[in-house]
Amino acid sequence: MLVKDASPDDLNIKNEKDARIHLTAVYRLLAHYGLDDTIFTHASCRIPGENAFLLNPFGYLFDEITPDSLVKIEYDKHVNADGTTKTNAAGYVIHASILRGRPDLECVIHTHTTAGVAVSSLEDGVLPINQFAIEFHNRIGIHDYEGIAFNTDEGPRLQRDLEGKVGLILRNHGLLTVGASIPAAFYLTYYLEQACRVQMTALASGRQICWPDRQVIDMASGQFTSSIDPPKAGMRMWPAMLRRLDRIDPDWRRG
Repeated sequence: MLVKDASPDDLNIKNEKDARIHLTAVYRLLAHYGLDDTIFTHASCRIPGENAFLLNPFGYLFDEITPDSLVKIEYDKHVNADGTTKTNAAGYVIHASILRGRPDLECVIHTHTTAGVAVSSLEDGVLPINQFAIEFHNRIGIHDYEGIAFNTDEGPRLQRDLEGKVGLILRNHGLLTVGASIPAAFYLTYYLEQACRVQMTALASGRQICWPDRQVIDMASGQFTSSIDPPKAGMRMWPAMLRRLDRIDPDWRRG
C-alpha cells in the first residue's frame, strides 16, 4: 500500500518491524526539522507484546539511524546480553521509567532545542500567547532539574510530573512529549517546539504581548484533536511526513 493511501489503522504499530520503521522516521524527521542535538537526546517506542522498547544507539547522528540500528532494551536491564551498553544512559533512565510506568503510551520524545531549552529556563514556562501554545494549555507538566538523568530514582518523579499531561518542561534542560501513538508523539513535539519558538521570538521583540481572552484560551485548547482524541493526534499528517522522508532518502527504511 502506498503511504499516501494509508488509513490511520494502517499506521498502527503491530509488531517490532513496524516499531523500528516508524521510530526511525521520528529520528529522521527530528533531524530534518532541526530538532536534534548532534548525537544527544532520544526518542523511544515500546515493542508490542514484549517487555522491551527501542532506543537509538549512542553515537549516531539522527539522520544516520536505520530500523536495524535501533537498540532493543528490556525495561529493567540497560546492559545488553554481551555486557555492553549501546545506548545513552540518561536516555535509558528517562524512557524506561516513563514507558514502564505508563502502559497507555507508545512513544516518548526528548529534545534539547534552543527554543525549548530557553523556555525551560523561564519561570513562566509555555505561555498561551499563540495558537501553537494554546493547544498545550494546562497539558504540560514541570519537572525540576536534577542534573543529568543517570539516577534511576528520578523515574518516579518523572512519572509523577507527567501524570495527566502530554509532555513536560524539563527545567533548565529541554522538552519531553509522550504519545499514545508514534505519530501523536511526533506531532506534539513538533508543535510544542513551534510554540516555544514563537514565544521566544515574541519576547525578544520587546514589544507588548497581546494575550487572548482567558475564556477563549480555555475553549480553544479543547478544539484540537490532541485534546479530544489523543491517539489520533498526528495521524492525518504522518503519511505526509513519511512521503517527505521517501523523497529525501528513498532508502531510509532499509539497513
